[in-house]
Amino acid sequence: MKGERPTLAAIDLGALAANFSEARRLAKGLPAGGRVIAVVKADAYGHGAVPVSRKLISAGCDHLAVATVAEAAELRAAGITVPILVLGGVHDAAEADDVIESGVTPVVQHAGHLPLLRTRARERGTVLPVQLEVDTGMCRMGVSPEEAPSLLESLVREPALSLEGVYTHLACADEPDLTPVRMQLRLFKEVLAAITARGIDPGIVHVANSAGLMALSSLGEDIPAQVSAARPGLMLYGVCPAPHLASAADLTPVMSLRTRVANVRHVRPGEPVGYGATFRAKQRGRLATLPIGYADGVPWSLGNRGHVLVRGRRVPIAGRVSMDLTTLDLGESEIALGEPVVIFGASEGEKPVLLPVEQVAELAGTIPYELLVRVGGRVPRSHDE
Repeated sequence: MKGERPTLAAIDLGALAANFSEARRLAKGLPAGGRVIAVVKADAYGHGAVPVSRKLISAGCDHLAVATVAEAAELRAAGITVPILVLGGVHDAAEADDVIESGVTPVVQHAGHLPLLRTRARERGTVLPVQLEVDTGMCRMGVSPEEAPSLLESLVREPALSLEGVYTHLACADEPDLTPVRMQLRLFKEVLAAITARGIDPGIVHVANSAGLMALSSLGEDIPAQVSAARPGLMLYGVCPAPHLASAADLTPVMSLRTRVANVRHVRPGEPVGYGATFRAKQRGRLATLPIGYADGVPWSLGNRGHVLVRGRRVPIAGRVSMDLTTLDLGESEIALGEPVVIFGASEGEKPVLLPVEQVAELAGTIPYELLVRVGGRVPRSHDE
């Protein structure tokens, strides 16, 4: 669009499809099948939920997951018809009506969900599919292992509800020591055994997020025999959950956050730069100002410690990152107005240079997930094949 700043989040949909293929390859190692439930919550981790979902579906994905009812409704409004799992469940009768209207599957996370969903489904004269989350050690959402079997008995006796699946969420799958993961999986095995002993078919069973899927070869028989699907998110976007898992899959970054130099100026020795004058030039040199700041996704914490890519080399950030602008210390290097700059991701051209989002996140003292979803709404996304 004319009049916009030269700042852009370039989304490589071809890389997304390749990463999905890697996830599907790993999921084939699951005991009971290789279904991939692609997580596209938080606007597909900042990449654009609708175009990302469409690309995943064209690549063979037949099941999506989001966090909220509103996220699911957005996909349905865009004409996306594959099954959608709402991981955050519903919070009131209006949301229960919305999941029925949208034809999506809410998660049951506590006993109070059952009467709410049952009542709304009965009044609508429909059968609502649901999935049950079991808390095996995350201590965040989901029913306890002790109450899961009896709650499921109540659920399957209800004609207005149907059990689509059962899952748990792994808290430490991205750690080198998988002992806590194995403890969760053993507990989940016990829950599944209690469920099947009562004659209940758990349906789709899934435990593995991206880290769990990439650690699959190390978990072996710890994975319950009924597990038939995986639930990756981060790896789909080309980001490895932890360095020690890098060899498990060949991932390609999907998002590249780019901008262009908006101003170049000379600086004298000792001259301060930016808010708080936290940077002072050590020698005469040049500064470049970029039209991007923490409102766009450049962490404030990168001030005086982060760097960006200019002409394939790393150039340090000078002074604090401000809301709309970031300044670079060029030293004595020449640079032109409009010069391309990469905040994270890959440069353009036949031989792109990569500044991994994982490295930028480490410098910022955060995680790649946060950097991706913090790319602001005023940054346009381009979706290229």
